[in-house]
Amino acid sequence: MELRHLRYFVAVAEQRNFTRAAEKLFIAQPPLTRAIKQLEEEIGVELFIRKARGLELTSGGTYFLAHAQQILDKVEATIADTRRIATNRKTIFSIGFVPSVFYGQLPLMVRRLRQNKNLEIVLHELKTREQIDALKAGKIDIGFGRLRIEDPEVEQQSLFDEPLIAALPAGHPLTARPPSMKELSEVPMVAFPSSAGPNFADLTLGLFRRRGLKVNVIQQVNDLQTALSLVASDMGFTLVPEQVRHLQREDVEFMPLEDDNITTPVIASRRKGENPNAIMRLTNTILAELVNNRMTGRYP
Repeated sequence: MELRHLRYFVAVAEQRNFTRAAEKLFIAQPPLTRAIKQLEEEIGVELFIRKARGLELTSGGTYFLAHAQQILDKVEATIADTRRIATNRKTIFSIGFVPSVFYGQLPLMVRRLRQNKNLEIVLHELKTREQIDALKAGKIDIGFGRLRIEDPEVEQQSLFDEPLIAALPAGHPLTARPPSMKELSEVPMVAFPSSAGPNFADLTLGLFRRRGLKVNVIQQVNDLQTALSLVASDMGFTLVPEQVRHLQREDVEFMPLEDDNITTPVIASRRKGENPNAIMRLTNTILAELVNNRMTGRYP
């Protein structure tokens, strides 16, 4: 099996049509059809069901597509990093993160890693699910998110639990004292992100459902900054991790909740079974120090 077989297969799977896939690949259709047939024979399973209206992936084809894309992504990431290393003579260390974790101590970790002149830090803003895929594809080396996602190729470490707080328009009646979840449920809510789950919106909305409360989601948005802007416009409230209060927006007030046991985890994700190199060992040492700072109250 060659890489071209994987590229051909992914193109056909995306287009669901040999003619369109051949045009996308800038090759003739007959060699493309032969290549897919060779691939199916080598694997020993049918990858496509041929129907009058086009092609459909079999269950085996669906599984193979996900892994073929990861292989191709990893090859591309390896080539890109190799070129950068050859040009800059630096080691690349890529970090995935959800924005809300970078309002606390994690920027200190990046700053300390950047002190190594032979190291280039690359940051990728990615949702937790995207981090899992990026880890398996070799696009990132470590990810920081808030959701636990089971995957046999990835291990997740809960660093600490962080209180959730309410972001409310400045001067809102519920800013007089810590609001209860019932009081918040009576105010329109801005939820984020709006993408398919699992995501932070599922986590926050679940807090109300488990308490038998209904909440009126007036708007779903893709990112934290947009959510806070809508809160500032008096459209409603949103729940955010405690670190977000470091933004110190004049038009938004961050309030602790009446129930101080409502928390969200900060989770580090790494490839499972991979022996840590010197950079990862340094990263783990810095993380342990930052977590200790958090637990003992030495927190910026």
